[in-house]
Amino acid sequence: MKYKLTKFIKKKDFVRLISIAIFLLGIILVVWISSFYMPFVKQPVKIGSTYMTLNNSFYKTINEEVKKQVSQNGDILYTRDPGLSVSKQCQQIYDFIDKKVDVILINPVNGESKQIQHALKIAHDKGIKIVVVDSQLSNSSFVNANVVSDNFKAGVLDAKYMMKSSPQAKILVLRHWNALSVKERYRGFVSEIKDNPNYQITENLETLGQTDVALKNVQELLKVDPDKFDIIMAMDDQSAVGALAAMDALNLHNKIMVYGIDGSTNMKHLLLSNPNAQATVAQSPIKLGQKSIQVCYKLVKGKKVPKDVVVPVFLLTKKNINDYDVSGWQ
Repeated sequence: MKYKLTKFIKKKDFVRLISIAIFLLGIILVVWISSFYMPFVKQPVKIGSTYMTLNNSFYKTINEEVKKQVSQNGDILYTRDPGLSVSKQCQQIYDFIDKKVDVILINPVNGESKQIQHALKIAHDKGIKIVVVDSQLSNSSFVNANVVSDNFKAGVLDAKYMMKSSPQAKILVLRHWNALSVKERYRGFVSEIKDNPNYQITENLETLGQTDVALKNVQELLKVDPDKFDIIMAMDDQSAVGALAAMDALNLHNKIMVYGIDGSTNMKHLLLSNPNAQATVAQSPIKLGQKSIQVCYKLVKGKKVPKDVVVPVFLLTKKNINDYDVSGWQ
């Protein structure tokens, strides 16, 4: 009887061990099967966007278009504003790396900054895609795509219209020289006037692309010598608006014609109402934003994209402004 009881207990333990083994094998099987399906479970795409400044509705509009698409897809967007600081933008890039974003969408504070380029190269080496919007980098070897307006043509269009409207001109150029997009616009402008002695650039003035800086600097120049120039060629609308405000403050009307580039709401309204506002070349931040996020998603999916995606520009003047919507960006 004692022998039978011992045998029964051993048999019971054996069954228990078998049950545990089957249970463990079941867990292993579930994990193994799940591993095949995990790649098909959608993980949110993470995108980090940083623009030279969000104190400009142009960049806000680009980011709004990006944000719309990211929200529709249920993905994650981190947006940062470096406030025209190279060091802040670099820190933002490193923060994106720490967050393990899939793509960095950047409008560089300074396209020639070695610090920004170094930070982006580190990101690229870690497998993060790099998309540059509106203004390029001087070294783009690690950039997957540039999404830009036709900046050279923007300068050409302003120059041609100026030459058509004025038989000669002494020109003050307002520019934000850290932005390579501005250098392209300047190059396009100069290419049209360089062989014509009737058109002379008398001075180049730094404005950082900011209305308040342009207002202050232009006003100081006008106080010293209001006859030094009769055309102001602003490489961006924010500077053009500042220049127009400076002339209004000094009651200088119908004397100096102002040209811009961007097609901002403010400049479009001024073409309708301000006698000194002459023309602007319209970019489309809406299209830049749409193209940028399309490129980002294609890169994440492993699709090929062109290195340079160029968005067309067009001229707005006092003569044709009534044919366009002036209430917002195009």
